[in-house]
Amino acid sequence: MSSNDISAADPAPAKPAALVGWRLFALFYDFWPVTALWLVASAVFTIAYTLSGHGQRENIPPFSALQWALWLVCWLIAGGYATLSWRRGGQTLGMRPWRLRVIGADGAEPEWRALAIRYAVGTVSLAALGLGFWWAWFDRDRLTWHDRASGTRMLRVPKRPK
Repeated sequence: MSSNDISAADPAPAKPAALVGWRLFALFYDFWPVTALWLVASAVFTIAYTLSGHGQRENIPPFSALQWALWLVCWLIAGGYATLSWRRGGQTLGMRPWRLRVIGADGAEPEWRALAIRYAVGTVSLAALGLGFWWAWFDRDRLTWHDRASGTRMLRVPKRPK
């Protein structure tokens, strides 16, 4: 029997890693460019608020429509950053050092709709104290809530040979 033959006695392949730690490292990394974009949006809102007749030192009132609009814009900015990055190469800036990539369940490039679902469910997952991320430790396929909901997968790309 040659070494290329597969016998029935070979053990089943191990479960893939849950990648929870790598995902959290990537999220931390991505927090910084997204924060810079949020600061720009906040500056635009603050300038518009000041130009609309409010004092320079007057804050945007808490729980006002303007503040909710700013939160929505910041959420959309982060979503745009993530979905554009995933669509443009499967990786955000934070995913590159950890060699993580988002792919469709079939291995192809994910569709826009799947990426939007991934971002929305990922937001809920984070809001639930990361429960959707930690779920990967218990899932039979090591998938998070947003992986399951969107039909996408995150994989760790092997190092390139030198």
